[in-house]
Amino acid sequence: MYAPAVHDEITGYAEYVDQQLEAIRASAHGLTEEQARLTPTRSALSIGGIVKHTSYVIAPPEEKQGRVEEGGEVSADVYAAFMDTFALRTDETLAGTIEVFDRRRVAVVEWIRSIDPAEEITVPPAPWYGLMNSSQATMRYSFVHFVEELARHAGHADIIREQIDGAQTGELVLADTGRPATPFAQPWSAAEPATT
Repeated sequence: MYAPAVHDEITGYAEYVDQQLEAIRASAHGLTEEQARLTPTRSALSIGGIVKHTSYVIAPPEEKQGRVEEGGEVSADVYAAFMDTFALRTDETLAGTIEVFDRRRVAVVEWIRSIDPAEEITVPPAPWYGLMNSSQATMRYSFVHFVEELARHAGHADIIREQIDGAQTGELVLADTGRPATPFAQPWSAAEPATT
């Protein structure tokens, strides 16, 4: 959790991003490969797919295949590559996906800490939102949008995980990070049913 503190703007962005990434990672804690692929809601999303997609989103540009770049064309191949980030393929494992996620998580938080939030940037098209052209913005806009998107996916992961086995974010984060119990939550354990 990003505890209350007096920080500068960029530290706040970095901490909020890391908080959401922590929750997304914790949603996979203790799951089997089969459970990581379950889609227990009407959505096609799974925990493994959310972790994989988030890992793709936080990857440095050189590690992204099919990314829509500034001025880039939104082809069927680019769109298919992007959509492939939402599910674990048969040749991928949850453990391997988390390993890449962990490496990228550290790197993206360090990168955010190094950026001036007022820096002007060109934001690439986002055809899934109907934005077909590049736009001008500042890094501040980009960071707030990033927190928004990560929070949305963390919420998806919360709902999906609760449908799988009733586990909740607070207890999963405690277990995944090795933190002690609080007066309100115990670290999740497969041997014990989730608390309500």
